[in-house]
Amino acid sequence: MRIEHLLLPASDPAVAVAYFGDVLQLPVADDHVQIGWSTLQLADAGALPVGGVHLAFNVPHDRFSEATRWLDARAERQRDAEGREHFSFEGRWEADSIYFTGPDGLILELIARRRLPASGRSGSFHGSEMTCISEVGIPAVSVAATQSRLEAAFGVAALSPPTPHFAPLGDDEGLLIVVDASRRWFPEQRSLPNAQGLRVRLGDVHAGAVVEDAALGWHARSG
Repeated sequence: MRIEHLLLPASDPAVAVAYFGDVLQLPVADDHVQIGWSTLQLADAGALPVGGVHLAFNVPHDRFSEATRWLDARAERQRDAEGREHFSFEGRWEADSIYFTGPDGLILELIARRRLPASGRSGSFHGSEMTCISEVGIPAVSVAATQSRLEAAFGVAALSPPTPHFAPLGDDEGLLIVVDASRRWFPEQRSLPNAQGLRVRLGDVHAGAVVEDAALGWHARSG
């Protein structure tokens, strides 16, 4: 599954675009940010709440160490309650990740998935090496019910065994992270998930499908 386009409300879209362009070194044009095959579009949030949105970006696994050094020069990493700031996930994940905070309190993540191809590059990392938006957080009142709707509509499956509070739907290239709306985001456990105004367009899934949650404000469709 691919996350092709994401519309993200921001309190100040120009400030957010500048952050992605100037700090994270991503190509920007007007209100659009290009992250590999994914496009992030910033929109004026207006009266919508901001903060509590989780996005992850794939980086090649052979560039993770350089990507970590690159990020440390630009942002402070988030830590869990035990002070850890580098996370290795085994089992069905086979990934390493680091988290940091973006504009409006975005919970951002660089994740290196070992099953995906290496880049073969060397030297200093550059933000343009991010290959895609690989995760979008989707809050749900019932994780199981939302999981069932998304699986049926888009033909996706859980990457790892879901729990009553967490279901990662998709694959290494793209995941909808369905979480209990009352579960605070890892690793800092400070922010409740928010997706008010989020609009996600997916690729490599069943065509012509739409799933939305009017109460929680998000909308997902296939390209």
